[in-house]
Amino acid sequence: MAIPKQENQTQVAQPHSRLIRLIAIVLLALIVLVGLTILIIWLTIKPKKLVYYIDDGSIHGYNLTNGNHLDASYYFLLRAYNPNKKVSVYYDKVDVSVKYDDEVVSRGIINPFHQPKRNTTLFKLNLSSHDVTLSNEAARDLKVDRSSGRVEFGVNVKARLRFKVGGWKSRHYRMKVWCAPIMVHLSSSHNGVQRTTFQSVKCDVDI
Repeated sequence: MAIPKQENQTQVAQPHSRLIRLIAIVLLALIVLVGLTILIIWLTIKPKKLVYYIDDGSIHGYNLTNGNHLDASYYFLLRAYNPNKKVSVYYDKVDVSVKYDDEVVSRGIINPFHQPKRNTTLFKLNLSSHDVTLSNEAARDLKVDRSSGRVEFGVNVKARLRFKVGGWKSRHYRMKVWCAPIMVHLSSSHNGVQRTTFQSVKCDVDI
């Protein structure tokens, strides 16, 4: 009596297995189709790389103590340009840092924003160092640069963004922007503020 029962179970299991395989094949085909559609759209549009510049920069309230503790305020004008005529960009998270001799001296953020097609957006970055401890080497180099009348900084931008084409939005991408060397030339001083002359710096962009 046990043998016919096993045959019935086998007969029931076979259609069930075929149904599972059919569902798996359909799902796989849909995934491939969606992926190919996205790839075709992306290749057709051929998005251009985003462009970044630092157009202005200055230092205020500069003070470096004998204990290598730095206090200063920084102003940088960051220009972000989206050259694409069919692609807009959603910036969901943007972190900014200022570096000297590969040491971070200040950090900040830019609020999330949407950049339309063929748009230029300007950001006035007001950052500061409060009792930031520098290494002996960085402190020594900063004193030398300060005495020479110019200081070289770097501005680093890290962003989490998405691209939008029509009603479609891409997955999240990570963007790294490195702006260097940013030469802040120190000239006259008035009430603790160093006035500067500045040359625009084009940034390296990696997505």
